[in-house]
Amino acid sequence: MDHTSKELRPPDMPAMTYCTRCTYPIVAVNLTIGTTGVCSGCRVHDEKEKLDWSAREEEFKKLLYSYRKDGRNYDCIIPVSGGKDSHFQVWYIKEKLGLNPLLVTYYTHNYTSTAEANLRNISKRFGVDHYIFTPSYTTIQKMNRAGFDMMGDMSWHFHCGVNTLPFQIAVKFNVPLVIYGEHGFMDLAGQFQFADRPEFTARYRKEHQLRGYDWQDFVGKEGITEKDLLWAQYPSDEEIAHVGVRGIYMGVYVYWDANKHGKKVEEEFGFKPNPEPFERTYRRTSNVDDIHENGIKDYLKFVKFGYGRATDHTAKDVRLGVMTRNDGIKLVRQYDAVIPRKSLEHFLTMTGMNEEEFWPITDSFRDPRVWWIRDGEWWKDTLWGTPESFGKVHLSLDQQKKYRHVV
Repeated sequence: MDHTSKELRPPDMPAMTYCTRCTYPIVAVNLTIGTTGVCSGCRVHDEKEKLDWSAREEEFKKLLYSYRKDGRNYDCIIPVSGGKDSHFQVWYIKEKLGLNPLLVTYYTHNYTSTAEANLRNISKRFGVDHYIFTPSYTTIQKMNRAGFDMMGDMSWHFHCGVNTLPFQIAVKFNVPLVIYGEHGFMDLAGQFQFADRPEFTARYRKEHQLRGYDWQDFVGKEGITEKDLLWAQYPSDEEIAHVGVRGIYMGVYVYWDANKHGKKVEEEFGFKPNPEPFERTYRRTSNVDDIHENGIKDYLKFVKFGYGRATDHTAKDVRLGVMTRNDGIKLVRQYDAVIPRKSLEHFLTMTGMNEEEFWPITDSFRDPRVWWIRDGEWWKDTLWGTPESFGKVHLSLDQQKKYRHVV
């Protein structure tokens, strides 16, 4: 078959626009592509390369020291998953700056044995207190199914937990400073400029991290009750103001390079990369902590928006000079459409679903700006031009489990 993009795409549907420098499509979350063809993520990365990072780190140091409690309490809270960035954050704040953080983890029930080892290693290696909250497995079973049905994201509870629990603990223990790692949407998509020095807000939590939903939207779904979701309830404005809680992003002040961080914490602090290659990306040190992050959650992002984790990782690595754009395109072509069987089976087992239920719900979330149906198949533009397709066949369940790539 030799279908050109022009022949396949409906006549009233515009071609997908891709950044001319990295691998992102224009539909990537919080990203824009300007008249030069370069995306906002690349433009903000250019700004990043020109900053005086020594001055930024000094600013960060002064900011943190202004919150120091001199042994009377924890100096700050660091939300951690146990991954490479968590190790780097704790090393920097505990050992380089000499502060006493309290680590806070929302436990997802999706940890592999490697992820468990990393999670336990972090507090042991750095000698810090670590608060690990484990929500009810029954509740998370229900939240997985409800999140999937409502928005095509079984990991909504994870986004909620990691952006809620640290602030509950901050209020409970009277610790006003919460320190996250990189600002994800700024790093990936250029949502803000570095000059903005973006910080965590309740509005940002709901509109971006939680996709516009909050815990109330889940009450009544799958039999979930309000008391099941006490961990998901963000403190009131009065509680936040009383303690003076402030959430900041370390990546605004410290140059963020996930590859270098991963190498450092692996060689020096006992962090373990994934023991085998992921099904959907080439990096083995990123997103090790949750089986779904490089798995079925990311596959659903591909179904919805037509790009996945390999696109995220190659975009970063192209900007960092680790690879060329052409090398990145080859990796996107190799990984983005792969169905992650291990993660899918984990999700189906947890929720009691079967694949006959899973695929129709999955298809219902496809973005019409990205996908179209031709001859009973799903099609989309691809980064490498023509011939092009990722066709999800609807003629039988066996065919539904496979993507056909026309070459």
